[in-house]
Amino acid sequence: MRIAMTGNPNSGKTTMFNAITGRNEKVGNWAGVTVDIKKASIKKSFNESDEKIVCVDLPGAYSISPFTAEESVTRDYILNERPDIIVNIVDATNLSRSLFFTTQLLELGIPVVVALNKTDLNRKKKTEIDINALSKIINCPVIETISTSKKGLKDVIDAVLSLKGKSQIAPFTQPNIEYSDKAAIAKADKQRFAFVGGVVNQVEKRAVSTHKRNTQDKIDDLLTNKWLGLPIFAVVMFLVFWISQAGPGVWVADWLTALMESGQEWVGAQFTDANPLLYSLLIDGVIGGVLAVVGFLPLVMVMYFLIALLEDCGYMARVSVILDPIFKKVGLSGKSVIPFVIATGCAVPGVMACRTVRTERERRATAMLAPFMPCGAKLPVIALFAGAFFEDATWVGPLMYFLGIIIIFFGALIINKITGYKARKSFFIMELPEYKAPSFFRAFKSMCSRGWAYIVKAATIILLCNTVVQIMQTFSLSLSVAESADQSILAAIAEPFSYLLVPVVGVISWQLAAAAITGFIAKENVVGTLAVCFVGLENLINTDELTMIEGAGAEVASLFAITRVAALAYLMFNLFTPPCFAAMGAMNAEMKSKKWFFASIGFQFGTGFTIGFVVYQFGTLITTGAFGAGFLPGLAAVTVFAIIIAVLCVKSGRKAKV
Repeated sequence: MRIAMTGNPNSGKTTMFNAITGRNEKVGNWAGVTVDIKKASIKKSFNESDEKIVCVDLPGAYSISPFTAEESVTRDYILNERPDIIVNIVDATNLSRSLFFTTQLLELGIPVVVALNKTDLNRKKKTEIDINALSKIINCPVIETISTSKKGLKDVIDAVLSLKGKSQIAPFTQPNIEYSDKAAIAKADKQRFAFVGGVVNQVEKRAVSTHKRNTQDKIDDLLTNKWLGLPIFAVVMFLVFWISQAGPGVWVADWLTALMESGQEWVGAQFTDANPLLYSLLIDGVIGGVLAVVGFLPLVMVMYFLIALLEDCGYMARVSVILDPIFKKVGLSGKSVIPFVIATGCAVPGVMACRTVRTERERRATAMLAPFMPCGAKLPVIALFAGAFFEDATWVGPLMYFLGIIIIFFGALIINKITGYKARKSFFIMELPEYKAPSFFRAFKSMCSRGWAYIVKAATIILLCNTVVQIMQTFSLSLSVAESADQSILAAIAEPFSYLLVPVVGVISWQLAAAAITGFIAKENVVGTLAVCFVGLENLINTDELTMIEGAGAEVASLFAITRVAALAYLMFNLFTPPCFAAMGAMNAEMKSKKWFFASIGFQFGTGFTIGFVVYQFGTLITTGAFGAGFLPGLAAVTVFAIIIAVLCVKSGRKAKV
């Protein structure tokens, strides 16, 4: 038996799905968290029958007539796949809005069970809903539930089993309409709204009018104020990154680093009599490279934990309201904020969250720009260079994130010019969830889930990549052991690309080029590859003042005399060029246009190179009085990029006039 879980965004649908299946899908106190179909079997504790029940969590939707891509996913699944039962999660705190979607589901003939969720919040507000009367009016079971405490969930499954093989009778007769017929849809919707209004008047009794202002409204006046909202957001995000990169995150990272150093020293002692080649491959390559990345896990997990708290308390939804007026000026909307915020955790779900954006042009532009937000995979790269070159300066991390926002802002302006976008009056409508005390347990689960994904990546993709890097660095093109790393396969492959980096770092370094190349597989590989290329066992276990990975940065600086300016430029180059392959695949899937996809990759390459070039060359000019190496070739490349952008803008302008 297949049951489809549907409901408005932020109704507690995914929380209920996790509770009855034991899964740990991402939840959030805001709309747009679920953007794809999730499937899992219901746990035996909720299903005592012999019937196997597969639960399908669908993206939130307000209507069968979709306005956004994720609503289309829900509509298409229900109409085309025809699940056996629909469990409609209804937000009890906003009955009038939720029941509109319910009326559409009741007309499909598929049995429906209504889970009246968040009933605990209604009790606090002294709001009563007569569930017996509601069930009788809409001709389907209505069960009171509280997803967070699992109350009523078994009753929902029992009701599902009781409806097997039955059909649903709509509460009122509707003519058959095509969902492409807008006039017919509008007429039917008008009847539904009238029906829902009458139902709510009959079954709901509120002690407090929703029109009266309360404490939460006053907090919103402050946090979404057009003058204070943005500075408050900047302070909040600065504190998030400061705590994760200079506070508890660093303390735990130092402890974990010391533990890993002891473990690596012990492993090294067990292989002292082993073949030198095997020793180098295992200790320096596999263990050293992977542990270099895992050493930053505490920093990443602390950031994940803090962002989960902000999502759960309801603040992140307000961020969309704060940034909407700003993004409208560059052709985006507050809906684009959701993918950008999610992308700080991982670019892949960030790009997928672009489905919440309604217009195709904005959706594609958002998918192109979301990877510019430094994700959790880029945090180790930031921490590496902050520790090695800037003495753990707390400004490095926040600067990269705010620079990402600035790049998104100007990138959107450029995309508007190229696509011939004309400003038009638009409205941004988004449900603001009630403020609530965040759940530390849910934030901890979210942190552990994301942290585990980070560890899995380190144990698979990064492990494999570092092993390949070490092997390529060990052998020459003739497949014999290389006398030096400069004669290795890795050096031969990476050296041609090292010349492209000269305008950014001022030196020819195949090691830096190799790290940048492997970073396209997974951004953490930048750290792992540098560790493999520059850090020997003695550097990893015999350091007093520098941590394990900071030793890699110090080694780079001493071998090639890379300045702080060059290090900052190389850092920005890695952060703002195209993301990992997985994120590129997500971009391709969401854009549904090869033209947009390849244009996005080219734009991201050009942007990352331009920023790295400008930072290094002009930073060098300021600090030394002269431009750095590779100025003229770099200037030529940046000029070509600028000319291409200008030509595309001019062509777009001509088409608009015609």
